[in-house]
Amino acid sequence: MSQTPSELKYASSHEWARLEEDGTVTIGITDHAQDALGDVVFVELPDVGASLAAGEDAGVVESVKAASDIYSPVGGEVLGINEQLEDEPETVNSDPYNDGWFFRLRPTDVSELDALLNAEEYQSKCDEDD
Repeated sequence: MSQTPSELKYASSHEWARLEEDGTVTIGITDHAQDALGDVVFVELPDVGASLAAGEDAGVVESVKAASDIYSPVGGEVLGINEQLEDEPETVNSDPYNDGWFFRLRPTDVSELDALLNAEEYQSKCDEDD
């Protein structure tokens, strides 16, 4: 069974969002998503400074099995990307919730996080999909 940290919010498209103390939001894909993808070999991330809407394409993650779009769970301006993933995309597999994060943004409306799933709801969705 994949891990689902309770402090995060989840999109049904398998991205997670963490509200940081400074008001920014860090985004990545879930353990369930990386497990389904298999070995990640490439990650395309959004441009710093890009403005994303909630649910908008933000990049692509490619594995030996498939390529999958990454969506932004909340809208905002991209403040930073995880450059480590350019050289070490496999970090997404080994540590999806910490070193394997994808990008950070300044949310346009932090209340959009309230529309996302909590850990229990997300885990139930994954169990239904399996």
